Amino acid sequence: MNFMTGKTFIDTSVLIHAHDVDAKAKHETAKAVLRELWSERTGVLSLQVLEEFYISVTQKIASPLHRDLARSVVNSYSIWCMETTSEEIFAALQIEDESRIGFWDALIVSSAVKSGADRILSEDLNAGQWMAGIRIENPFQEHS
Repeated sequence: MNFMTGKTFIDTSVLIHAHDVDAKAKHETAKAVLRELWSERTGVLSLQVLEEFYISVTQKIASPLHRDLARSVVNSYSIWCMETTSEEIFAALQIEDESRIGFWDALIVSSAVKSGADRILSEDLNAGQWMAGIRIENPFQEHS
């Protein structure tokens, strides 16, 4: 995969897998994806992603991260974070209806639109689909 063509919005699952050693092949894939986006300075995400990441890695994965480590990761990725406003919420409501997806996924899409991303890397959205002009890709598809 080559992520050098534009901004890439990272969904929560990618960030979680990068820090979940029990995720095996997905762990390695996610780490490689994030390293490439970091070096190319093309990664973006939202406050929602950071919030979901923190709760998941400190409470929901088999080998939870210590809160201090999880907080350090959140701090590191905060420079990728774009602000979510009521405009993104209203856009998400429209995307929810048009794309027939849940609100939280629609908010990811509307945040990606605001960030100027060309693609969303997500394990949860439908790979190959286009939503609101953004391509959805699953970096773990070969491992699913």
